[in-house]
Amino acid sequence: MAHDAPQATGPSKLVIRNIGLILSGALEKPILDGDTIVAENGKITAIGRFKDVDIEGATTIVDANGTTVAPGLIDSHVHPVAGDWTPRQNQINWIDSYLHGGVTTMISAGEVHMPGRPRDVVGLKAMAVFAQRAFWTLRPGGVKVHAGAPVIECEMVEEDFKEMAANGVKLLGEVGLGGVKDGPTARKMVGWARKYGIQSTIHTGGPSIPGSGLIDKDVVLEADTDVVGHINGGHTALPDDQIRCICEGCKRGLELVHNGNERSALFTLRTAREMGDLHRVILGTDAPAGSGVQPLGILRMVSMLSSLGDLPAEIAFCLATGNTARMRQLDCGLIEVGHSADFVIMDKAQHSPGKNILESVQLGDLPGIGMTIIDGIVRTQRSRNTPPAGKVPEVVAK
Repeated sequence: MAHDAPQATGPSKLVIRNIGLILSGALEKPILDGDTIVAENGKITAIGRFKDVDIEGATTIVDANGTTVAPGLIDSHVHPVAGDWTPRQNQINWIDSYLHGGVTTMISAGEVHMPGRPRDVVGLKAMAVFAQRAFWTLRPGGVKVHAGAPVIECEMVEEDFKEMAANGVKLLGEVGLGGVKDGPTARKMVGWARKYGIQSTIHTGGPSIPGSGLIDKDVVLEADTDVVGHINGGHTALPDDQIRCICEGCKRGLELVHNGNERSALFTLRTAREMGDLHRVILGTDAPAGSGVQPLGILRMVSMLSSLGDLPAEIAFCLATGNTARMRQLDCGLIEVGHSADFVIMDKAQHSPGKNILESVQLGDLPGIGMTIIDGIVRTQRSRNTPPAGKVPEVVAK
């Protein structure tokens, strides 16, 4: 089982040179000009040409060998439980496997698979605080797991949300997975959460786990959560007219997940594009789940939306990085000075018919991952899960 990842023990300076392509994660400018990135003490300090940046005192130098550097991928919808183990599939090292799929940050949509999960108010609050503390301390493989997302129950009062926020809870689990399933009650509690800085997500579509139920457009719109969780269903999606109604009726995040209805995901994407609202679209896996663990789930969503949704690959990667970072108020997901030095270094897979990584992804192929970096520290090199890349980066000095 993957335990605490190594942390920098002193001042660090990472230089990534000889980059072939930099994907920024930002919709407004998805491709950056430059061949070098510098990060000091886990934060990006320079992006540009090798001859123009300061590399003096580098503690780690990575030769990208002409490959692509993108922000580390963000999974906006996971269900962690205890460390790097999931009882849902009785599988260990699932988070580490996601790291090999380029995911460097995860957002919990509720620790709902915890055996014996408490439903009483005291118990659910205690479990939320525990999960938030445990996952921020553990960091499996270095992955940043934002956990501690309580599933709300009807007996809760405003003081409960104030107490949780004061103790570090910043997320709500999917509204609808617990006893709160009606619009008025959900809206009241989401308002309390927002008042104290807690971000909310709602279950959308048909039931998934025992205890959940149908959440239709009327409940979604009235609840007004910050994120419309798996708008393409988890697994069962709402009808197209209800999905369009949600897209048009609110300005909240529209989350598309791997473990949902692919046709509905493409319909949502088209609708958001027509509205000029691509910035609202974010990606998750909704795993671990009954369909298993998907280490390459975010990459597969990027490839599927690009190839079948006719979305330029550099834009599709923004949905898995910068869009989520901005919506979730994270300091990663964007290659910008001052942001966390979290990167995935990729190239087109060997023998892909695409001329380059972007064309390859738009043709429906997955890229090959050659390295992941979190907080300026190299965490993995050649991925054990993706197809082998045409070219791979290497650490040339440390």
